Amino acid sequence: MLPGLMMDYPLTLDKIVEHARRMTPQKRIKTKLPAGGWHSYSYADFAARVNKLGNLLAGLGLGLGDRVGTFAWNNHQHLECYFGIPMAGAVCHTLNIRLSAEQLKYIIEHAGDKVIIVDGTLLPLLEPIAHQLHGVEHFLLFNCEASAVDRLPRAALYEDLLAQASDDFTPRCADENMAMGLCYTSGTTGLPKGVLYSHRSMMLHTLGVLAAAAIGPTEADVVLPVVPQFHAMAWGLPYACAWAGASMIMPGPHLQPAPLAEMIEAERVTIAAGVPTIWNGLYHELRANPRDISCVTQLVVGGSAMPRGLIAAYERELGVNVVHAWGMTELSPIGTVSKLQSRHADLDEAARWDVKAKQGYFVPGVEARIVDDAGTASPWDGETMGELQVRGYWVAGAYFRSERDEEHFTSDGWFRTGDVCTIDASGYMTITDRTKDLVKSGGEWISSVDLENALMSQESVLEAAVIAVPDARWGERPLAVLVPLADGCDESKLNECLLQAFPKFWLPDRYVIVDEIPKTGVGKMDKKALRAMFAGGELG
Repeated sequence: MLPGLMMDYPLTLDKIVEHARRMTPQKRIKTKLPAGGWHSYSYADFAARVNKLGNLLAGLGLGLGDRVGTFAWNNHQHLECYFGIPMAGAVCHTLNIRLSAEQLKYIIEHAGDKVIIVDGTLLPLLEPIAHQLHGVEHFLLFNCEASAVDRLPRAALYEDLLAQASDDFTPRCADENMAMGLCYTSGTTGLPKGVLYSHRSMMLHTLGVLAAAAIGPTEADVVLPVVPQFHAMAWGLPYACAWAGASMIMPGPHLQPAPLAEMIEAERVTIAAGVPTIWNGLYHELRANPRDISCVTQLVVGGSAMPRGLIAAYERELGVNVVHAWGMTELSPIGTVSKLQSRHADLDEAARWDVKAKQGYFVPGVEARIVDDAGTASPWDGETMGELQVRGYWVAGAYFRSERDEEHFTSDGWFRTGDVCTIDASGYMTITDRTKDLVKSGGEWISSVDLENALMSQESVLEAAVIAVPDARWGERPLAVLVPLADGCDESKLNECLLQAFPKFWLPDRYVIVDEIPKTGVGKMDKKALRAMFAGGELG
């Protein structure tokens, strides 16, 4: 072997901070404060505070590899944690603020968090279990009054300690294979599982996000990450924005449609990223109260499939380019992006929306295959369904503090996603369902995702979730849970529309009308909760 003669330059996150400080020191990071108004500072200010945080954590006695939990909204302090914690040689463990107290306790103890940095507006959610977390040596609070420290054990104010720290800091992350981040999966089929990212994997993932074939933010962009920072490191956008020098708008707790619409218009946001439920709500807000959001060049959608009808509505009515994406916590998370390519230049409008409704092509750095129940590779013909398996530069190879098992990782080095999909000859992937969400009726598979997308394309339906319920004759049958718009839903009209696209046996046996569909901690429809409600096939 003839070795190359290139520098061994470690892929560590401190390089992103230094690049932002040197190249785009004047660009701004703005946070919408809990009580209204804005906090705004430059990348130069941000870099200085990140260095202060590194010194603060080292001064608390944090060792290499120790875990630091974050319990916060999307804001500038949380952004500082994304960089300061890994630069101190520790691991940034983002805690899901929407979990129950018992779930939080389990995850904090399983991770072994030694420090937790807490947004004071969320203190009531953590307070009930704080005295039970004996492994946590320090709680650091921000966005609160000084008296709040009396509500938690071993607590101090983040801003006070930061003010005392020096901004002259030598990063303690010289090895690119050091762990830098920890996210837990939602645990929809068991206990949550920890995904432990390295500096190397996150740096490569950031390069992947920066690619034009993926999201590709530049210095000219203004980026609004509505996706929570506790969800798969906010899809890697904070790292990509800092490296590119893009301006960032952090929404804080203001995630309702009206304030988001105001932010996008006022700040001239060019890239916004969130789950379909967020963009569904925003669309209806804009229909009721129009605003100028023509500044948006990419409305990035992930977490679950966005109905084709909603994609078409955004593009036709609002002139907004929708970019479908797919990923998982185990993929850091980006896997695919659905952008039109040169081959699509001559397609008509409807055909382009058909393409954009797919989850898209695999970004450079991620390999994929689909396999049947026997583990045999399936063809990429756009019709044959199979389980999606992936591998790549930023794909998990095992779970934190868990034995590697064949349920999640194959013996030949692939991660089993649990998603069922098709891939067409052009490499565009379409998720047809999760393996656990497919409805098997009389031996035939029914896709809950396809039914949901069709139902949410109807004018009378705000949200729809389809689950399998037990049936004595067919084994399982589909049940549709709907949130209607003001005029309500006509079941016969819904069936009439579904019959235009699906065989009759696909039609839901029942429609249940609810005020709200339960959501997971990241805003996706919680089918685990729905299955529990309707486990006997009857109204729960």
